Amino acid sequence: MQFTQGMEYFFSGFKLITQKGLKRFVFIPLLINIVLFGSSLFFLYGWLTEGFAYLTNLLPTWLSWLEWLMWPIAVLVILFSYSMVFTVITNFIAAPFNGLLSEKVELYLTGQKINDDGLADIVKDVPRMLGREWTKLCYYLPRAIGFFILLWILPVIGQVLWVMFTCWMYAVQYKDYAFDNHKIGFREMKQDLKQKQGLSYGFGLAVMLLTAIPIINLIVMPVAVCGATRLWVDNYRPHYRN
Repeated sequence: MQFTQGMEYFFSGFKLITQKGLKRFVFIPLLINIVLFGSSLFFLYGWLTEGFAYLTNLLPTWLSWLEWLMWPIAVLVILFSYSMVFTVITNFIAAPFNGLLSEKVELYLTGQKINDDGLADIVKDVPRMLGREWTKLCYYLPRAIGFFILLWILPVIGQVLWVMFTCWMYAVQYKDYAFDNHKIGFREMKQDLKQKQGLSYGFGLAVMLLTAIPIINLIVMPVAVCGATRLWVDNYRPHYRN
């Protein structure tokens, strides 16, 4: 039940990004994602083309058919691995805007402001937001390296573990904006997420699948922020408001 609810929360973000009063806060995160993700894929495609051309020249003629096998494998690895790494980097850059979007979504859903900070206070808060993203990055990188190694050396099990880890990290990444807006520590946030792991894995799986779809992946970031904020409002906010 929690797993499917987690997926539903993500998809609810598609409706939220079109709501009056929220659309203008979606624009900057969306623009950042389009520019960075689009340009990086362009350069990545060029790198892969050159790399495969080099490998093809090394292969004997009778093995040239392997090129057709390597391309789909490489594409699958990129879609599910590179997209996760890139998402972490992009969210680091877009963190202040994603935090603001999450704050406005919560205001839209509850009618209550998180705080009365003005523009100057928000600007002053940017270093703290970036520090939070750095904390997430430090949490992600060593685990990503370990699971990525298992991905290649443990057939089936390694792939399952990688998918589960990716889903978990997507949940951590996007749910954290609402927690951070309320000044809730990263460690406490992780403990809360572990109490309802089904929600996290369902939400993360939906993000992972749509991040792997070209064009649609360009709007996943603001959609995920909105969906994760709704999930926060329904499942975690009441605990901290008591």
